[in-house]
Amino acid sequence: MRIFWILGLVLILASCKITRKTSSSASNYANYQENLNSSLPKYPDYRAVMNSKSSIESAESTEAIDGQLNQVQASLISKNKSEPYFSGYSVLVYSGIDRNKAFKTRDDLAMNFPDLTPEMQYQQPRYLVKVGKFAHKIEAQKSFAEVKTQFPTARIIQDRFQREEFKTLNELNQENAEGQN
Repeated sequence: MRIFWILGLVLILASCKITRKTSSSASNYANYQENLNSSLPKYPDYRAVMNSKSSIESAESTEAIDGQLNQVQASLISKNKSEPYFSGYSVLVYSGIDRNKAFKTRDDLAMNFPDLTPEMQYQQPRYLVKVGKFAHKIEAQKSFAEVKTQFPTARIIQDRFQREEFKTLNELNQENAEGQN
């Protein structure tokens, strides 16, 4: 048994002597070089390309783009005008099922804010009292701030409005009848 202990001790000492501490200094890697040019992507020199173009060509290209943009803008305007409805925002003052409260809210709005014209709608089963037809949300902020003082539950909502030129015959007849009364 002693022989195993002695043999194990000799092996441990021999292995410690074999392993030497390796020196890692920068001088070992001073001459290292690697060429990666073959694996890197090639890009054209943008300065040379920009200098090669003349200023006359760039002026012509901007005019061509302006013409195209004007055509696109005209087509979008005509498309939007052909739509009977447009999306926007309004201030919702009341939404509920109580008809009497809806009429009271509309009358209070007309009395407290004579510059605003409240509109009442019935979407089964609820009544809506709205103020204004705004294209952008920021336009509705002024009316919202005024109404919020008297009606704290008011809020700005997205809405769809019918264009004036697309009113139906019934709506036009109703407006004429109201105008004659």
